[in-house]
Amino acid sequence: LEDYLAAHVEGFVRPLDVAQFQGGMSNPTFMLTDGAGRRYVMRKKPPGKLLPSAHAVDREYQVMTALRDTDVPVGRTYVLCEDDAVIGQAFFVMEHVEGRVLRDFALPGMTPAERYAHYAEMGDVLGRLHNVDFRAVGLESYSRVGGYCARQVKRWSAQYEASKTDDVPEMEKLIVWLNDHMPESETTTIVHGDYRMENAIYHPERPEMLAVIDWELGTLGDPFSDLAYNCLNYYMPDVDRGDITGIDLADYGIPDEDEYVALYCKRRGIERPAAWSFYLALSMFRLGAISQGVYKRGLEGNAS
Repeated sequence: LEDYLAAHVEGFVRPLDVAQFQGGMSNPTFMLTDGAGRRYVMRKKPPGKLLPSAHAVDREYQVMTALRDTDVPVGRTYVLCEDDAVIGQAFFVMEHVEGRVLRDFALPGMTPAERYAHYAEMGDVLGRLHNVDFRAVGLESYSRVGGYCARQVKRWSAQYEASKTDDVPEMEKLIVWLNDHMPESETTTIVHGDYRMENAIYHPERPEMLAVIDWELGTLGDPFSDLAYNCLNYYMPDVDRGDITGIDLADYGIPDEDEYVALYCKRRGIERPAAWSFYLALSMFRLGAISQGVYKRGLEGNAS
């Protein structure tokens, strides 16, 4: 890896120090520090047998590189290596962005005004992403235009079946329901696919996003799928990421779901999405399928 970086990353100085970040089981993530103290981040595919189209580090690299000159905050990308001979799996290297990763979306320790500002920034950045002209930034071939919801249901149904370990009747019912309730029409934008507060780096002191990270599921698709996934914290508590389902949001300063969606729609200049329940159900289904995939990799010894 040190030899590769010396040859492909301008300004890299030997020797190389490598440390792994906690989490990031889907695409293991590492801190690289060169001999001059410069920090980089490496994202690589995990070891072991992988599901088709999963762990797409090449697509992460492609979309972040394309967004570099837009008003969507992303880290600078340096190099993509698809030669497995270097470290065993494909990987890419990007800049290390110094800031805060907010894992608890209840935002403990902040004032109500600070919480509101951080949520407003999150919704605003998502709106900025969906306003980007994907053709103008060279992503017209990033994925197909139209039919996103149907493809998502098909893809995650197939991923779920491929990693299935137990019989879960609710998942089978959900597959049928989603196919029966497809939206009548949809628009196409760049979508992140896993947009949540934890997948962004905020300024050390201000409620400003410096970089949106973890683009593994990025594609062209229906922007309301991103928005719905971003709103799951209003419905689902998370032992690792907080619980706002039973608190007085106004007292906390956190916009409720209707207000958050309205802030997003104002940024984009659009009306509230129809078929909102479908998008929420699709997001929960994807989360279930992803969790099943991680669980199976755990049983096989390739994830915790």
